[in-house]
Amino acid sequence: MESLLAATGSVHIRATLPATAAFPAPSAARTVAVGSAAARAVRCAAAKDSMFYPLEHDEMFNATEVIQWESGMSINAIAAAQGIRIRRRCQSRYPSEGTGADRAVPRNILEQIIWDKEVEVSQKRAKKPLQKAVESAQSAPPARDFVGALAAARFRNGVPALIAEVKKASPSRGVLREQFNPVEIAHAYEKNGAACLSILTDEKHFQGSFENLETVRNSGVKCPLLCKEFVIDIWQIYHARSKGADAILLIAAVLPDIDIKYMLRICKNLGMTALIEVHDERELDRVLKIDGVQLIGINNRSLETFEVDTANTKMLLEKRGAIIKKKGILVVSESGLFTPDDVAYVQDAGVSAVLVGESLVTQEDPGQAITGLFGKQLLP
Repeated sequence: MESLLAATGSVHIRATLPATAAFPAPSAARTVAVGSAAARAVRCAAAKDSMFYPLEHDEMFNATEVIQWESGMSINAIAAAQGIRIRRRCQSRYPSEGTGADRAVPRNILEQIIWDKEVEVSQKRAKKPLQKAVESAQSAPPARDFVGALAAARFRNGVPALIAEVKKASPSRGVLREQFNPVEIAHAYEKNGAACLSILTDEKHFQGSFENLETVRNSGVKCPLLCKEFVIDIWQIYHARSKGADAILLIAAVLPDIDIKYMLRICKNLGMTALIEVHDERELDRVLKIDGVQLIGINNRSLETFEVDTANTKMLLEKRGAIIKKKGILVVSESGLFTPDDVAYVQDAGVSAVLVGESLVTQEDPGQAITGLFGKQLLP
């Protein structure tokens, strides 16, 4: 939630509003006149390309988070009030580079990833400002229908649609595939019935890249592509679209409600789908209160212990399945799926799709591994 919100002065909303524009310094102004004496804005004093955008008559202008920020609450206090345990450092250098009180220690691997991502995005934005990223995204070919592809594959095969992940490494397992060719893996997945593909773009912890995303998109693969990124800034969404992403991951454990809402708006403007990931009941309840959600991912991996339990999907759908069905939201089960019994278990729980990477990419033939995962050959 680096930044959060914006200013009044017009009834029109600019698609490039930096809902997560930059790192707010302690001295950053919380109230700025823009267009009128009553206009309000939140910005990062350190952001060289920060701009104020009108939000008059927009629901976000009076959002709880804006009021809390203007009353003096910190970013982390606002997030904690929503049950978010991942803290933000809001620093443009890595934690290990600090000294004394500035040398922070993350609570878990996700927090470490987010702190590193803050530095990475700050550096990338310095090289390619937000407006340039917006222009690149807007000139990209139209996004493909991610949700439609999942629904069609589910109908075609009678089992949850597969989002197959192109993944070289993970923080918990290290390198998963030494001979890693993202294009070969992507085509093998598509040939063997994957409805969509997930491309890891985090470099530091997963050895992925936006170059992999772009290369797969330009290789002739027809499947819609999910950019599997740790999004903290709208710049990443625009950059992902410019590289060929049709969908992007948003993690409720990291993003306050107001960021999710605005990022959903940006995705809609770009024709993209947002896969909103939740880990527990509180996160799911938050997401279900947000309009415009099409796709929810239930991650079976604990943020604290990194242990996996597919019963998490069943438990959450038993509690909130009726609401999810009423809203017409598709559910994706993520992590811990290795066998046909695992897939059947989450299918019985009510999911529409599964996101699988490790159990496929570690096999000699990742494409053929799909047949082993489902216990049958999927129709492409």
